[in-house]
Amino acid sequence: MQSFLKDAEQKQVVDQRVQNGRLRSTLLLMTPLLYYSFEASKGDDARFASRLKDYTCICRKETKFYNVSKEIQSLKHRIMDISRKRETYGIRDINNAGEGPNNRPNNQYDMVRTLRRTTSYVEEDHIFVGFQDIVQTLLAELLKPEPRRSVISIYGMGGLGKTTLARNLYISPNIVNRFHTRAWICVSQEYNTMDLLRNIIKSIKGCTKETLDLLEKMTERDLEIYLRDLLKEPKYLVVVDDLWHREAWESLKRAFPDSKNGSRVIITTRKEDVAERADNKGSVYRLRFLSQEESWDLFCRKQLDVQAMVSAMERLAKEMVDKCGGLPLAVVVLSGLLSHKRGLEEWQKVKDHLWQNIKDDSIEVSCILSLSYNDLSTALKQCFLYFGIFPEDHVVHVDQILWLWMAEGYVPTGKEIMEDVAEGFLNELIRRSLIQVVRTFWDKVGKCRIHDLLRDLAVQKALEVNFFDIYDPRKHSISSLCLRYAIHSQGKRYLSLDLSNLNVRSLMFLDPDFLKMGLIKFHNVFQHLYVLYLEMRVDNMSIVPDAIGSLYHLKFLRLRGIHDLPSSIGNLKNLQTLLVNDYGYFCQLPRETADLINLRHLVASYSKPLKRINKLTSLQVLKGIHCDQWKDVDSVDLVNLRELSMHDITKSYSLNNISSLKNLSTLKLCCVAYESFPNLEYLSSCQNLQKLWLEGQIEKLPLSEQFPNSIAMMVLRYSELMEDPMSTLGMLPNLRNLDLFRAYGGKEITCSDNSFSQLEILRLDCLENLERWHLATSAMPLIKGLGIQRCQKLHEIPDRMKDVERTPFQ
Repeated sequence: MQSFLKDAEQKQVVDQRVQNGRLRSTLLLMTPLLYYSFEASKGDDARFASRLKDYTCICRKETKFYNVSKEIQSLKHRIMDISRKRETYGIRDINNAGEGPNNRPNNQYDMVRTLRRTTSYVEEDHIFVGFQDIVQTLLAELLKPEPRRSVISIYGMGGLGKTTLARNLYISPNIVNRFHTRAWICVSQEYNTMDLLRNIIKSIKGCTKETLDLLEKMTERDLEIYLRDLLKEPKYLVVVDDLWHREAWESLKRAFPDSKNGSRVIITTRKEDVAERADNKGSVYRLRFLSQEESWDLFCRKQLDVQAMVSAMERLAKEMVDKCGGLPLAVVVLSGLLSHKRGLEEWQKVKDHLWQNIKDDSIEVSCILSLSYNDLSTALKQCFLYFGIFPEDHVVHVDQILWLWMAEGYVPTGKEIMEDVAEGFLNELIRRSLIQVVRTFWDKVGKCRIHDLLRDLAVQKALEVNFFDIYDPRKHSISSLCLRYAIHSQGKRYLSLDLSNLNVRSLMFLDPDFLKMGLIKFHNVFQHLYVLYLEMRVDNMSIVPDAIGSLYHLKFLRLRGIHDLPSSIGNLKNLQTLLVNDYGYFCQLPRETADLINLRHLVASYSKPLKRINKLTSLQVLKGIHCDQWKDVDSVDLVNLRELSMHDITKSYSLNNISSLKNLSTLKLCCVAYESFPNLEYLSSCQNLQKLWLEGQIEKLPLSEQFPNSIAMMVLRYSELMEDPMSTLGMLPNLRNLDLFRAYGGKEITCSDNSFSQLEILRLDCLENLERWHLATSAMPLIKGLGIQRCQKLHEIPDRMKDVERTPFQ
């Protein structure tokens, strides 16, 4: 059936009669049904007590088997009907080992290795083809000595680069140095004023538990007053991205005071009237389309190998680029598509498909976007479509989307680690310009998003194949053919529908106003869930019902806004990912959590020690653990743990058992405020450690030979070292990225000859006593990014560093 699906997807591109949604839904229905049959028949060889319990419930079990048999008969009829249609439309078998005529790798693992690229994702959005003039104009507008708080509006159609332009102005070193208070919000078509105000405040104050608790208790008027007070004194810059309605701006602007200190607001919008009416005395800029020359320049910058283009290929490419109509998004997506095609013949095929969709000698952007979608493998199509589940302009945490893909079964299992394969899939979508990078850290994408036009495409394609359904409160109805449902608003009203005929596999509540988890009838409608994603308001901490333990198929569980988990959670033997209250709110995990033998990712701020955590031998990621919950852990059994994050460390504890984590690659340790680290000698045993974050006082930095040579990324925060750390850190042979924040209290640093041989990025922040920086001629030969802020006494940097590109702070 999987091979039939692949051929049906290819047929569907040229024959709209071929719809594979029914086959896909049938295939997904089979898996839990077969699993249920297996579960229902288990226990034949069990202990006597278990058998006795079975016998007392024999009537109930026979009824279940009868229902299973009816479902199997229904599925058989569906499969026979699909089989007849397969013959009608000429759908053939495509062997699982291959991907058909698109020149994809013949072996699944070859494909995985191809997608697992080591490319560092640095922001490339600073390439402003055709924008150079407006960039300089806007920078001048933002920095001019006009004291009045003014609004700068940027408008134009989707895909022109409004957000990209605003983002690069926002992180420009000139702007960062002049506006010490900055905030960014996305408004979108569906907006909530209170959420917008909260997001601005969180952008300024951070997401500490105290701040979040305070914000949840405030009314809209309270939030407005609180924000005004925050912005009253400092010179601020606020970006209001993707504004659709004047009403949204009217509800926000009262919170932006004019203290006559040169504060600025940037608005991006698709609507001219919204831009022009934002500020009577403000500036309005309309983004234009690119010229033919600029479009070609952008296309070439995004091509992986421009040199490989022969003249005939260049001619074809220029014709296709011209059909993009000067829209930057269309150009970069087309370039991403062609970068995966080799040779003149393959490029000609792309052009032929492009030409089939031309109307009146112009091409719709959706055609180019659809071509790129159709060129994806089956797995990548599913991963791309999944972004459409999230609301417009939603910023997606990369870890969560990767773990969701794993739970849904899009990531193959085998020789490669699934997390690495999933990351390779995401990198491929980014490389094809289908997904945008929002934030990178430590050479990895941390947050990403999908452009509105591409999200529209994902939603359209998803509806065609019944991939998911998004609840629309206006229609107050849902499709009974889909297996995945997303609720963006009015979740309580959604649950009032008749859901008895649904076969739900994924349920995602992204409704910020959803309050009570108890409204969900787990034991009835949602018993076959693979994914349960619940974002609940934290001002009314919900109780998790015992019935959640009946979701035996569950692989991904995300809960926000709960007190604790019931002991029945231990029944979820298939669970791979458990995310609970990852915003600083504590919960209690029952001891049965240690029975989740397949758990790979545990991210939870829990309040009591979790006994027997060493039983979770499949764990790859463990975040949110208290130091006093770790001290008694026998870590020898955690053989697969690759990422550990621990907080509330004090000097009195020993962390020596970390040395047993032989596969640990990322370690983040945070002390209690004003506390010091205990001895760090255990680090020398972590021979695979690549990324190290130490937050807290360090009385004496270990010698360079006591750090593992594998360390490539390091952050030191609040270390308050009095000895120059550069002599030690400079000897780490593979260190590429170094961040120092309040890490050193001395007056000078010295980077000696041959030190920092691999360093590429250096950031110095809040080194308040630093006055001099001595840099030897042969030190830092590979440096390409430098960030310095809040080092007021450092008036001069080495001459060689003056030409190094300024890198933004995270």
